[in-house]
Amino acid sequence: MNLIGELAALATSFFFAMTALIFTSTGRMVGSQVTNRMRLTFALIYLIVINLILFHEPLPFSAESSRWIWLSLSGIIGLSLGDAFLFQSFISVGPRLGTLLLSLAPIFGSILAWGFFGETLTVLQITGIVLALAGIAWVVTSHEEPPDTPRGHTRSGVIFGILGGLGQAVGLVLSKQGLFGAFSPFQANAIRTLAALIFVWLLTVFEGKVSATFTALRGNPKLISLLALGALVGPVLGVSSSLLAVQYSEIGVASTLTLYTKSHTFFC
Repeated sequence: MNLIGELAALATSFFFAMTALIFTSTGRMVGSQVTNRMRLTFALIYLIVINLILFHEPLPFSAESSRWIWLSLSGIIGLSLGDAFLFQSFISVGPRLGTLLLSLAPIFGSILAWGFFGETLTVLQITGIVLALAGIAWVVTSHEEPPDTPRGHTRSGVIFGILGGLGQAVGLVLSKQGLFGAFSPFQANAIRTLAALIFVWLLTVFEGKVSATFTALRGNPKLISLLALGALVGPVLGVSSSLLAVQYSEIGVASTLTLYTKSHTFFC
């Protein structure tokens, strides 16, 4: 396992801890769907600027078609569907139980990575994952809920949390398919975000909720500021770090390190 992957996973955990708190707040203000649409919109704007500065093109149009396919699928499943389920889980059952359910992601990821890439973990790595997940379970079950956390662990919230963990795992596995070679995580993230954004807004148009989305934002500068900050910290910096992590380490290990530190940032 490369040290770059470990450090990137730990950086990811910090960014995701911040963004989960921000988006739990915005999700309770305007709902998980509006939060998901707008954070992807802001994220793509940031990534276009970053790619213009670093690579002199807004999007990696010169990248191979296979990268676009794998990374686009990763964005739709991980950023559009998986994160939407996760946000709804945070709203329904709170970030404490939502994080516990998200701890299934390393298990899903390890199984999928074994099937896709033949990745096998050593006994020491498996032991580390088990201990980390046990630590997460202990942390989130041994602390009291904050006063503003919704009471009652609804069945739908639990299902959303499990689907969120599965979406994150599938997204990482598909991302690794498109990260062969020395491809920049910022370029990969731009492709993922673009695909996720198109999917989310097409669904919004189909559901007839475009005007309702902007009505929810109108006259609420604090909400817009939180969404813009959360998009920079999470979908831009956090996701780019997570792509760097899976590029240089095993998916199961990278996702465990990310989740382990994230849970301690929430609840310790």
